[in-house]
Amino acid sequence: MSMQPRPWPDVPELTARMARSSSPKGNLAMRIRDELGEVYADARFAAAFGVRGRPGISPGQLMMASVLQFSENLTDRQAAEAVRDRMTWKYALGLVLEDPGFDASVLSEFRSRLVAGDLTSLALDALLERLAGLGLVRAGGRQRTDSTHVLGAIRDLNRLELAGETLRAALEALAAAAPGWLAGVIDESWQQVYGARIDDLHLPDGQARRRELMARYGTDGYYLLERVHEPAAPGWLRELPAVQALRRIWIQQFYREVTDGGQEVRRREKLPEGDGLPPARARLISPYDLDARYSVKRDHGWGGYKVHFTEACDAPQPGPDPGTGPAPGGGPERGDRPNLITAVATTEATVPDAAMTTPVHQQLAERQLLPSEHLVDSGYPSAELIIHAARVFGITLVSPVLLDTSAQARAGAGYDKASFAFDFDARQATCPQGVASSTWTPCLQRQDEAIVVSWPKKACLPCPARQLCTSGRRRQITLRSRELHEALASARTEQTSAQWKARYAARAGVEGTMRQATHVTGIRRARYLGLPKTQLEHNIAAAAINMIRLDAYWTGHPLDRTRSSHLARLDFTLTA
Repeated sequence: MSMQPRPWPDVPELTARMARSSSPKGNLAMRIRDELGEVYADARFAAAFGVRGRPGISPGQLMMASVLQFSENLTDRQAAEAVRDRMTWKYALGLVLEDPGFDASVLSEFRSRLVAGDLTSLALDALLERLAGLGLVRAGGRQRTDSTHVLGAIRDLNRLELAGETLRAALEALAAAAPGWLAGVIDESWQQVYGARIDDLHLPDGQARRRELMARYGTDGYYLLERVHEPAAPGWLRELPAVQALRRIWIQQFYREVTDGGQEVRRREKLPEGDGLPPARARLISPYDLDARYSVKRDHGWGGYKVHFTEACDAPQPGPDPGTGPAPGGGPERGDRPNLITAVATTEATVPDAAMTTPVHQQLAERQLLPSEHLVDSGYPSAELIIHAARVFGITLVSPVLLDTSAQARAGAGYDKASFAFDFDARQATCPQGVASSTWTPCLQRQDEAIVVSWPKKACLPCPARQLCTSGRRRQITLRSRELHEALASARTEQTSAQWKARYAARAGVEGTMRQATHVTGIRRARYLGLPKTQLEHNIAAAAINMIRLDAYWTGHPLDRTRSSHLARLDFTLTA
């Protein structure tokens, strides 16, 4: 299928008349067309479509159909039916009433082309560019970011199930690709063990039998890998994705010891008793999605991904808003200026939030939407990131930084780090009792620059306040470099003020965005396999949320407020 760039089609007169008669007040799909016009031009998709061959369906129309699909959390089949049956969708896409639409499989192929052409963020990029031209998003101001977990489109497997299903999937792929070769490598007994999916089998309950079955899986898997890598085997067999998954998972799950008397295959266990397991950030949890990882946050564990949403959250300005007022050409009063999503980042589940602070800023910089203030929770900042954001991007990172974790600070009694005075110029510190430090030693701790400050034993041992300071024979304090130490000290002092707390209170609103993303567009569980397609899914979902919020703005619908139950609103003063 090729792409031949064409102008965004005008809405056929009959389609427009029928759509407006079926929905006199209009709806989301129609208002998008009326207010935004062309958002996704075909020329933007040149990297994903060829210029030769039979012309295909307009990729700009397919992208708009995908955004509308996510705005209602529809399946591919339901979206294809909506294009065929709904006049409002035909109006939004510029189709004639008689247009037969397309098969649902076209949407799947379209997503694959976007991933292959590295266009996973195009849905949001193009929309934000159009909105920037209308003045609805801009640089400066205030934005906020938060993350939520995403379940992979895979089944949860324990280690025994993972081994069995991985081997079965490899055998299934080989049976489809090279049945003659596989029939000469295995016998009929393999069909009895691996002929059905692992979740259709009743695995043994006893630990001894489970260990025996795990050992058989390991032995059979290594046997199959040896046969695949023999010189006589077709070279392309080892390149099959299922065989590659088998090789990687077997390295992680089994340890093979080869001796003159044969080989021993055993399941890997944790050190020091076992042979060691790979770290969670590298451990595969499914043969079907090699990007999904298992992670735990607080007391919640999940297998899949993590997504970060960034949105504008400027405070309402006093006086008339230039964006409010009647719609052009007459119509309802415009509502509150919407908080629109400006950046989306999807990662493996094991990537910490702090690792995404700078990538989010880089993404905003590329879109020329950098804020002056960025509100995030305590998982995102560090002293280095606070300084880096201000120096490189001109952003004030507003976030509660982690407090002093010393025993004195945790107990809320005694002399914590803030009780000491540090003179970086003189390379000396003074304790609350007025005693100067005896040593000031720069060093490296975990590849980071640090300073260890110590006080003399002869001063600490007889000190009357020793119990408030240390349980050892003398006090030692570890500092970061001067710039980092002063940044942390300033942030810790500032975050205790009422003014800072009032500023930071705006961050809580991002939780509503998380709920809208998970409950309206359905991103809590990934629709597709692999990180690239999941990234594409989240960018389309963000574009859909923006259009839903724009529709509320265009129609004057007020922003939803936090709901509370009848019991929470009960007024006990009435009974007094």
